[in-house]
Amino acid sequence: MARLLQAPPKFHPSEWDIANKMQCASTESQKSRSERMIAESRRLLDEIEKTTQKTQSDANKKIEQRREEVKFWKQELDNKLEQIVHETEVLLTFKTRLEKSLESCKEPLIIAQKCLLNRQRRAGIDLVHDEVEQELVKEAEVLQGVIALLGRTLEQTNEQIRLNRSAIYNLEMDLKDKFTALMIDDYCASLTNNTPDIRYDDNAVKIEGNFVSPEDWIDFSNINVEKADKQRNNSLALRALIDGILSQTANDMRKQCEMVNVAFINRVKEVKDAKHKLETLLAMVMDETASQEKNIAALKKAITDKEGPAKVAQTRLEARSHRPNVELCYDTVQYKLISEVQEITKNIQRQLKDTLAQAETELKGLNRRQLSLEEEIQVKENTLYIDEVLCMQMRESVYINNF
Repeated sequence: MARLLQAPPKFHPSEWDIANKMQCASTESQKSRSERMIAESRRLLDEIEKTTQKTQSDANKKIEQRREEVKFWKQELDNKLEQIVHETEVLLTFKTRLEKSLESCKEPLIIAQKCLLNRQRRAGIDLVHDEVEQELVKEAEVLQGVIALLGRTLEQTNEQIRLNRSAIYNLEMDLKDKFTALMIDDYCASLTNNTPDIRYDDNAVKIEGNFVSPEDWIDFSNINVEKADKQRNNSLALRALIDGILSQTANDMRKQCEMVNVAFINRVKEVKDAKHKLETLLAMVMDETASQEKNIAALKKAITDKEGPAKVAQTRLEARSHRPNVELCYDTVQYKLISEVQEITKNIQRQLKDTLAQAETELKGLNRRQLSLEEEIQVKENTLYIDEVLCMQMRESVYINNF
C-alpha cells in the first residue's frame, strides 16, 4: 500500500529545460517538413494539372485527327461505292441487252433450219446444193456461233456483276464500320470533365487480341478501294467489249441474212426463167404434137385414098386375065397396069406406111417430151412454192436489231 502511494520521480531542472528545447526543435522540424511538403504538393498539383490538361488536349487533338482521318476514308469509300454501284447498274443494262440479243437469235436460227428442212422437199434435179443452201448453212453456222459467243459473254458478265457486288459488299461493310467508329469518336470528342455519364472502367486500358495496327487499318480500306477500282475498270472494259460484240454480231447476222435473201431472190428468178423456158418448150412441143397428129391423119388418109386406085388397077388386071386365047397379050395396057399396081403398092408400103410409122414414133417422142416437160414444170413449181412461198415469206419476219 505504501508503494502505491509513492510519489512519481522528479526530473532535474536541466532535464526540463532540455525537454522543452527538444519539443521546440521537433515542432520546428515538423513544421519545416510540412511546409516543404505543402510546397511540393502545390508544385506537384500544378505540374500534374498542367500535364493532365496537356495530355487531355493532346488526346482531344488525336481524337479530332482520327475523326478527320476516318471521315477522309469514309468519303473515299463513299465515292468508290457510288462509282461501282453506278457501274454495276449500267452493267446490268448491258446484261439485259445481251439477253435480248441472245433471245433474238433463236427465231432466225429456227427459220434458217426450217428453210433448210423445207428445201429438202425439192424434187428431181432441183434438189441441188445451190448458192441458197450454201448461204443458209453459213447463216445457221453464223447464228450458232453468235449464240455461243453471246452465251459466253453473258456468263462473263454475270461473273463480273458478282465480283462488283462482292466489292460493293466489302465497301458497305467497311463504311458501316467507319460510320460506327466515327459515331463513337464523335461521342468521345463530346465528353468533358463535367459530362454526367463519365465513369471509371477497370478494363479500359486492356488491349484486346483483335486490335489492329494503324497501318493494317489503312491497308484494309485501301485494299477495298483498290478492289473496287479494279472491278470497276474490269467492268468498263467488259462493257466496251460487249458493245463491240453486239455491234459486230448484229452486222454479221444482218449481212448474212441479206446474203441469203439475195440468194433466194436470184434463185427464184433463175427457177422462174427456167420454168418459163420449159413452158415455152412445152407450148412448142404441144404445137408440134398437133402438127404431127395432123400429119399422121394426112398420111393415113393418103393411104386410104390409094386403096381406090390400087383396087381399080388390080380389078383391071384380074379382068384382063380372062381374055381368051391369043387376046391374053402382054400389051402396053397390061404393062402399064402392072406398073401402076407396083407403083401404088410401093408408095403405100415403102413410103406412106414407113413415113406413117416414123411420124407415129415422132409423136410418141413428142408425147414423152411433153410429159417430161410437164413433170419438170411441176418440179419448178414445187421449188418456187418452197423457196418463194414457204421460205421467203417466212424470212420476212426476220429482223436483226441492234441491242
